[in-house]
Amino acid sequence: MGYELVAVGVEPPIATITLNRPKVLNALSPDLVREINEALREQEADERIRAVVITGGPKVFAAGADIADMADRTAAEQLQRDQVGRWAGITAFTKPLIAAVNGYALGGGCELALMCDLVIAGDTARFGQPEVNLGIIPGAGGTQRWPRTAGKYAAMEAVLAGTPISARRAHELGLVNKVVPAEMSIAVAQRLARQLAEKPPLAVRLGKESVLKAFETPLAEGLASERKSFYFLFSTEDQKEGMHAFLEKRKGVFKGR
Repeated sequence: MGYELVAVGVEPPIATITLNRPKVLNALSPDLVREINEALREQEADERIRAVVITGGPKVFAAGADIADMADRTAAEQLQRDQVGRWAGITAFTKPLIAAVNGYALGGGCELALMCDLVIAGDTARFGQPEVNLGIIPGAGGTQRWPRTAGKYAAMEAVLAGTPISARRAHELGLVNKVVPAEMSIAVAQRLARQLAEKPPLAVRLGKESVLKAFETPLAEGLASERKSFYFLFSTEDQKEGMHAFLEKRKGVFKGR
């Protein structure tokens, strides 16, 4: 599929999606979000792909939503076009999604990073929710994912003050997995994606699903779901391969069956 606003590099078993609006610092217009969704759907359907990296490139991740597109919109217009609802395909992606973040990840850019399963930050990365300075609040999950990850007080500071934080501070708060030199962030994320791609795909998928449930359900319901997934995996060929490979002291070869 041809894209105008993202570049998709496919190197099985991983793919890399690069946001490509450099003149506006990868501002997340509705068309860009649509193309991200389309690219993810394409990788979801490709059985060769087992993990995906999303990045804005070496200088900037995404400096927020496209303010020029929103400045004069009415509430009714925003509701009718449901700009934020179009992000649902990103959170519905079932394979591991790793963000490689350099430079600004602000507003919607920060929310996009927080939608990912793992985040590798370059040491130039800056994370923040500056929407309050525009008379609005985060609308793509910022007020919900910040407190679930960094806690109430860090979330309040992010949302009410709108002041960006450094990659190091984001790591201290648990918002990112690792901070590396900016020039290495994409390669490190791709290496991590390849590591995950070697794991049994069904176990990875259900593991991701189970962790996400912990943020959405009461403990008892989450434990029940986890238990069902645990038992289900004993019906897979990969479970047999993984356990026998362990007993035979060899590396398992997993086929997603």
